[in-house]
Amino acid sequence: MDLETIYKDAGALLEGHFILSSGNHSSKYLQSAKVLEDPSRAEMLTVSLAQVIRESGIEVDTVCAPALGGVIAGYELARALGARSIFVERKNGVMELRRGFEVANGEKVIICEDIITTGGSAMEAAEIMLELGADVVAFAALANRGFCSRTGSDKEPKPECRLPKDVPFFALGDFEFEIYPPNECPMCANGSEAIKPGSRGN
Repeated sequence: MDLETIYKDAGALLEGHFILSSGNHSSKYLQSAKVLEDPSRAEMLTVSLAQVIRESGIEVDTVCAPALGGVIAGYELARALGARSIFVERKNGVMELRRGFEVANGEKVIICEDIITTGGSAMEAAEIMLELGADVVAFAALANRGFCSRTGSDKEPKPECRLPKDVPFFALGDFEFEIYPPNECPMCANGSEAIKPGSRGN
């Protein structure tokens, strides 16, 4: 699967001068909402991701996604796996399981995002599941930003990756872009103004 072409065709691989959620700057930005706005494309991607997960032999009861970005990807992955779909969301800045969702002791859960960068939000969701007695059997995302090492890749995880090394991480492909601290950004040095296209801060 040529994931980069799929993102480009959907207008989801943006080029310019962007502020990432980390505060760092980059000339490229992934906007998975543009990929997932087409239900047939969302289904195609998550069916492919589900196939990779099935081939690993992992058993799954439930897919849990961090809101907001992971909800559609998580729902579609759950549908492809024949699993239940739930999500966690922030209330007063703290991630919580709400809306009557419950998990049973020992329930096998995959944490699903649209994109995993360092895995911070995914780990917040995983910690909630573990506190409730569930078993987090894997992490999954449509795209991996290259900080973490996905299953099947020979790339080493970077120090910023927060996902545990002993839990599988499945993704359809890697996107590795140059990122810069604001005070070292060459685009800023050339007088370009950065924008923040993501869901936070808009």
